[in-house]
Parts: sequence; C-alpha cells; structure tokens
Amino acid sequence: MKPRHRKLAIIVSGVSALGIAAALVLNAFESNMVFFFSPSQVAANEAPVGKSFRIGGLVEEGSIKRQSDGVTVNFVVTDTAKVIPVVYTGILPDLFKEGKGVVAQGKLSADGVFRADEVLAKHDENYMPPEAAGALEQARIQKTVMTQ
Repeated sequence: MKPRHRKLAIIVSGVSALGIAAALVLNAFESNMVFFFSPSQVAANEAPVGKSFRIGGLVEEGSIKRQSDGVTVNFVVTDTAKVIPVVYTGILPDLFKEGKGVVAQGKLSADGVFRADEVLAKHDENYMPPEAAGALEQARIQKTVMTQ
C-alpha cells in the first residue's frame, strides 16, 4: 500500500470512529433525558404515555392514602387547575406533606394514573423547582381569566 493510500485509510478510520462515538453519546443523552410536565399539560394529553417524565405541583389536601403494605402511597398532584392521581411505592421524603410542592418522576399508565419511581419534596418554604413554579403561576392566571 502506498503511503498516500495508507494516510487516506487512517483518516477515513478516524472519522468513522468519531462518528460512531458521537452517535453513542447522543443516544445515551436522549435515553437519559427526562421532561417536566404540569398536571394541566398531562390532562391535555401533552405528556407521553409509557415514557418516563416528571410531573410537579402541589400535593392536594386530603389526598394522601397509604396502602396496607406500608410502602405504597396514593396521592393527587395539582397545579390548582387540574389534578393527576399518583401511585408511589417506596419511602417518601420527610418533607412530603399535603399542600406542599412535589416533583415525581415516573410513567403515565394508560388508565391515567402516574406511577412514580421517585418523589422529591421541596426542601424549605422558599424553594420550588422553576418548572413547577411556572406551571403553578400559569394555572393561576388561567383560572383567574376563566372566573372573570
């Protein structure tokens, strides 16, 4: 093989290896990406069914129901406009309470129940994830416009 052909073969191999590496990195990034939806967006069928995403809002007053197994909890997440039922099996954070902010990650089942794999509660009175705060504010605005 001539030096010129060898050099071309090395360049083609290097570009191919970089392309494969980039494709693998982008695939891993896409499969780990989790989107956030408000209860109003989930109720409007904007959220994917069967794919993992996050839902955030407030835990509705009087909605927490513990199952007899001691680890399964049913509750409702609201943005003051719409409500979504959530089922979670596991240990809840200490700050998880009715009327407080929550973000749950999981999948929406075909029956409209959100099956959470992870539940996060806000850590103090002043903190709420920006997405959840924005969704709550937008729902309040829509509710105010509808009542006028």
